[in-house]
Amino acid sequence: MSKEYVPSREAEFDPWFNNLVEYVQARVMTGTPVWPHIPAAEAEALANAYTAWHTAYEVTTKPHTVVDTEAKNDAKKAALKVIRPFVNRYLRYPPVTDEDRTAMAIPNHDTHPTPVPRPDDIPEVEALTPKPRVLRFRFRRAGMKRWGKPDGVHGMELAWIIADARPEKVADLIHSSFATKSPLTLAFEEDERGKRVYYAVRWETGAMKKGDYSEIYQAVIP
Repeated sequence: MSKEYVPSREAEFDPWFNNLVEYVQARVMTGTPVWPHIPAAEAEALANAYTAWHTAYEVTTKPHTVVDTEAKNDAKKAALKVIRPFVNRYLRYPPVTDEDRTAMAIPNHDTHPTPVPRPDDIPEVEALTPKPRVLRFRFRRAGMKRWGKPDGVHGMELAWIIADARPEKVADLIHSSFATKSPLTLAFEEDERGKRVYYAVRWETGAMKKGDYSEIYQAVIP
């Protein structure tokens, strides 16, 4: 599979990105999603990234300033930070088909892809309180010296809830956040300071295979 699929020329990147957004939205933002594995909020974030990019790009298609060019370049960099993780997490595997990827101009898998095993361990995680209203969770494989995801893992999923008492099971942790790089950061409101966040973590591979959750931990919102 080609590693580079995003058009480098901006005149090609703009329609390619627009097609990607429209294709995804047609299969996610409906009453009965064709791709229920993609959260509506993630599809909306992809669309918002396109709008920001296209707005900045359109300004540079006519006489413009150096500031306009810089804004356009920044918008593309920001868009790529949304596009690549979105494609890798949601569009590489079923229910997205080879035909879908061809229609979105995303390369298909090799004929005989290397099997991706299900994660067989649990992340080591540490909750940090860098500033008021913020919890930061850094993660690594147990025994590693450096914080970060191990090879073969796409990222860490954190299930969490603000509650007065420890939930009995992970299914009670109704919120979910995901990070491909350590740390994962959660921001809260002023009136939530001092409350307890209960959370559990697990690895996820690029093939959307998920490991087992850890035990339920707790942290206090600073």
